[in-house]
Amino acid sequence: MAANSSTGSATEPPGLETQWREIDNLSQQQLRAGDSWYLLDKRWYDQWKEYVHAGDQNSSSYPGKIDNTELYEDLDSYHLKERLSENEDFVLVPAEAWHKLLSWYDMMDNQPPLERKVVDLPSTVKVEVYPVEIYLCLSSNMESTVSACFSRADKIREYRLLMDRKSIWTLKNTAESRLWMRSTDTSSERLRNLNMTVLDACLSSGMVKYTPTIYTPKLWSSVMRNSADEDSYRGPPGVCGLTNLGNTCFMNSALQCLSNTPPLTEYFLRNSYLEELNFTNPLGMKGEIAEAYADVIKQMWSGRHYSVVPRVFKTKVGHFASQFLGYQQHDSQELLSFLLDGLHEDLNRVKKKEYIELRDADGRPDQEVAEEAWRNHLRRNDSVIVDTFHGLFKSTLVCPECNKVSVTFDPFCYLSVPLPVSKERVMEVFYVSLDPTAKPTQYRLIVPKAGQVIDLCTALSQATGVPPNQMAVADVFNHRFYRIYQADESLSCILDRDDIFVYQLSSGCVDQEGEEVVMAIYMRERSHYRDYGSGSNSYSTSLFGHPLLISVPRAQCTREDLYQLLLKRLAPSSEGEERAEEEESSSEPDRGSSTEEGQSASGSTDTNSQDATDGDQSTGVEPSGKEEEDEDEEEEEEEEAASCAQANKRLPGRRRYTERQKKALFTIQAVNSNGTTERGMGEADAQPYIAIDWDPDMKKKYYNENEAEKYIKHQSMDVPHQQITVQLQECIELFTTVETLEEENPWYCPTCKKHQLATKKLDLWSLPEVLIIHLKRFSYTKYSREKLDTIVEFPLRDLDFSGFLLKKTVNSTEPPCRYDLISVSNHYGGLRDGHYTSYARNKDNGQWYYFDDSKVTYAREEQITSAAYLLFYQRQDKIRQPTVPPPVPSSSQPENHVSSQTHDGMDGASSCVSMETD
Repeated sequence: MAANSSTGSATEPPGLETQWREIDNLSQQQLRAGDSWYLLDKRWYDQWKEYVHAGDQNSSSYPGKIDNTELYEDLDSYHLKERLSENEDFVLVPAEAWHKLLSWYDMMDNQPPLERKVVDLPSTVKVEVYPVEIYLCLSSNMESTVSACFSRADKIREYRLLMDRKSIWTLKNTAESRLWMRSTDTSSERLRNLNMTVLDACLSSGMVKYTPTIYTPKLWSSVMRNSADEDSYRGPPGVCGLTNLGNTCFMNSALQCLSNTPPLTEYFLRNSYLEELNFTNPLGMKGEIAEAYADVIKQMWSGRHYSVVPRVFKTKVGHFASQFLGYQQHDSQELLSFLLDGLHEDLNRVKKKEYIELRDADGRPDQEVAEEAWRNHLRRNDSVIVDTFHGLFKSTLVCPECNKVSVTFDPFCYLSVPLPVSKERVMEVFYVSLDPTAKPTQYRLIVPKAGQVIDLCTALSQATGVPPNQMAVADVFNHRFYRIYQADESLSCILDRDDIFVYQLSSGCVDQEGEEVVMAIYMRERSHYRDYGSGSNSYSTSLFGHPLLISVPRAQCTREDLYQLLLKRLAPSSEGEERAEEEESSSEPDRGSSTEEGQSASGSTDTNSQDATDGDQSTGVEPSGKEEEDEDEEEEEEEEAASCAQANKRLPGRRRYTERQKKALFTIQAVNSNGTTERGMGEADAQPYIAIDWDPDMKKKYYNENEAEKYIKHQSMDVPHQQITVQLQECIELFTTVETLEEENPWYCPTCKKHQLATKKLDLWSLPEVLIIHLKRFSYTKYSREKLDTIVEFPLRDLDFSGFLLKKTVNSTEPPCRYDLISVSNHYGGLRDGHYTSYARNKDNGQWYYFDDSKVTYAREEQITSAAYLLFYQRQDKIRQPTVPPPVPSSSQPENHVSSQTHDGMDGASSCVSMETD
């Protein structure tokens, strides 16, 4: 489909209720492999829903043309942004629904439709939002590439077919192709089965290259020599990077932590897993996850690789957990949870699980109930994962109605501990003063997290001195108001990424019945030509710059008064009407010296009477008639004015009855909330929207757009927000604090025979050899998602759990409760632009290393930062002393990895397929 998907004009849509019913019904259809679905910007879709539910064709919530601007990386390549989330950034609609919306509303010029195919993948059918992007090139010319996207359901031979369609790369019919996939800068893998799918071949975004010549030993020997060079590398076992396959840093970080968990790694290096693979477990993955993981671990600990490409492992994970398909960013803890569970079931020594009925404590001693619970757990679950990571906690539930107490003991694989949540929130806003000479100022404010919009205004008032009731708060998006907030709305509706503008109003307590009205002002640029193709003779317009909110006395809502008011407001960006008058006077010296105005600010001419809009007391600007005349009428007016001017020249001593024409800098038009549709007479709203329409030539002469876009930073922007610092022990205490169950997760009381919001308390009973602590940094609520940047201080040694355990040591044979840190998974950045790395202590030499995808560097203990997300602790009595002397890092010693540092979505060593011919 062409890049410009605009239909030129939208067809007449059906009624609003019919629109909603048709689109909603179509969106309920099931996904079918091969069907097309389309991505729609979530903001546009939400506005459309608001519009159709309003039930008013003239509602201010009219969404305008379909606009997917926010989904693109840029408006040149129209490349889709990375890490977009369904139902947060976009929605998916089937093809029929898309075409209906397109015919009703049209689409922004030049924007391509975001069509995506439904693919049938193992264990799921889904819309493939991010296809595999491949760069095709000749092996003899790596500089010349052609980009192409492939579905994961496509066959490998599609690469060859696409290459054959490129005339400059035509292969001889007799040529026999060989495909090579470059896994690193120094090694390649042979792709033998061209009937395999992209998914089965574990291909990711990267490069495809081939040589359209007869196969020569030179290229083959080069490939083999490069592989041999890598095989000759002998570095410290385990000190090995993992290539980023495209937003897979979350997986690499979790794998590095597990790789540096001694008991688990030694289990796989000894090949103990081979005897315990469980191929019949219905809850397992037929041993495939365990085998894929074992292959990665053996490569990492062979000492032969600078970096390993975990492509097969990534593909296996996607096979059995569809949420990890594709190359979007994910949570390392979610991957770790799946992997530990998958390894456990693949290696479960219990081949046939028996049914066990769980019993409540019913007043029995904790020791008895705990031992029974652990025995029952081992009767169904017995693996190296249980041996290494499983512990036991006590769960106590109390019914608020009948006081029934339920006590159970449940196994756990890791502890997810909460972080103390701050009751405050940092917000950044742009403040727009009434002073036309003052530029917008960016402020950083501290507001109550559970506060309202008025609290934001109050905080800003303390910095500006302007009363809170003289402020209006709005979310500005794409040169228009996405939303104008009321004072009592919750701040949770405002996301950190929103561009929030706060406007100073001339007086407080502005409401629909007051003496002043708040007007929303848009800036628009008119095209040079009328748009006859759209079925009308009006000029097309495009929004630019920042919109304004101003309060205007109802008595001054005439066009002339508004023109003068807006002219003053735009003074810093506009060179004013004086220059326009001067230029016009100097260019037309023969028109006389009269200074009387004969033209209104809107640009219309009335030589016989006062401006028709003078004295208008409406709540908004209402056109007094047709805004602009047809071209023929305009020509007649010009001829008449010229005739009058000639008559005046013949009567120099007589006062001219025709007033001098003066061209306005801009015109004023009442529009809808999106600034896309002009409003008719009598359609005043509680929130009027006005457009300032600039003629392109006038805008170029008298409006400085660069100056208008400038802003200054308040000193509050230079003061870093003080982060909260807590101890890890405080988080564990929160984990064991009594809490009340949420309404979404009630407990069924066996005595009351109904669900209750019981109180719940968790206590630690016994701990495993390796304890994983998950710091719950990501907070998800009904209204918002955020990351908690709380600094958690945690010990590297001697983490003592004796004070948290209910089970006290009864004899000297009981294991101690002290732990040392062995690895950390870090998360940097926010929800949408985060990056995972890891620190780990090598089990052989005791040296700490920092793993950032394929890059590995030495690390000091003091470098282990507050960005920790997952903590791996090993019990001190199980930690062995280093078996080899630790290396001595020095400034002259090079890093053990030779490739450049990688980032999410960018591989330091792209996957590459090489095609050779014999």
